[in-house]
Amino acid sequence: MARERDILDRLRRFATDPAARELSDDVALLDGLIITHDTIAEGVHFLSSDPAASVGWKLVAVNLSDLAAKGATPRGALLSLTITGDDQWEADFLTGIEAACESYALPLIGGDTIALPQGAPRVLGLTAIGRAGAHVPHRGGGQPGDTLWLVGTLGDSAAGLALLRDDPRSAGPLVDVFRRPIPQLEAGRALAPHAHGMMDVSDGLLLDASRMAEASGCAALIDLDALPLSPAFIDARGDSRGSRLFAATGGDDYALLAALAPEIDPSTLSLPSETTIARIGSLNAGEPGIRLVSGGQPIELPEILGHEHHGLSAAPMADRP
Repeated sequence: MARERDILDRLRRFATDPAARELSDDVALLDGLIITHDTIAEGVHFLSSDPAASVGWKLVAVNLSDLAAKGATPRGALLSLTITGDDQWEADFLTGIEAACESYALPLIGGDTIALPQGAPRVLGLTAIGRAGAHVPHRGGGQPGDTLWLVGTLGDSAAGLALLRDDPRSAGPLVDVFRRPIPQLEAGRALAPHAHGMMDVSDGLLLDASRMAEASGCAALIDLDALPLSPAFIDARGDSRGSRLFAATGGDDYALLAALAPEIDPSTLSLPSETTIARIGSLNAGEPGIRLVSGGQPIELPEILGHEHHGLSAAPMADRP
């Protein structure tokens, strides 16, 4: 991580155009366009045993999650494809890319292909471009007194990955969430005009909430008991404090974390009818950082809040720190 921080510090010295947002957000904002890019590597961000079509879907979906966090409408994508000689894998991967692009009305408008030596790990990238709305919430826009809301559930993807590590033939809803995340585009567009700050949750809620708190200059308070868990997660891992900490730190959720003024009631907004949304805490004046409570009482933060860059012992995807 120290080396990565050094690299980011070096980049910030010349990434000075306002579009870069000081490299402190998950996207760039250029002439009314939201631009984001994610790269995924075999053995680091996805399993070698994952179906190629699901890898293609996931590459598109995780980029669209960044657009969702800014309330953007998808407008185009550029694909970086490495070819290793396995024609069937690449054909299936492109089927997944095509399916996701069609599902979310994301036109593929260009990209690049290169050949890798036979057997080299695949490294795949996508740049997604979206049309910005009137207000683009920054992860650092939160204010003292804001309430923190989470769109989506936590822990399903991490639980699915754990199942696949135990048995690559595992199937079911948790595995489906790991392999084919659903970006919260409509919910993001509904929330963005009202959000002081918003970001997607990719590296674990506690880590990403701490990033929002640091960027906003606030102290974040998270209620562990309020975190939304799916029935499939509870069936697989229970609803203990340990299970909730697993969900809060597991990463790869692609939920949305929004900081809203306390008078904003998300139930009055035009959210999709099936949206899961929960109030999970608040931003407060004080030393930037994060505190955790359960049963109304402070509890100790886990040693690891989430997953930084990276390996498959970590979250399979991440935003800029």
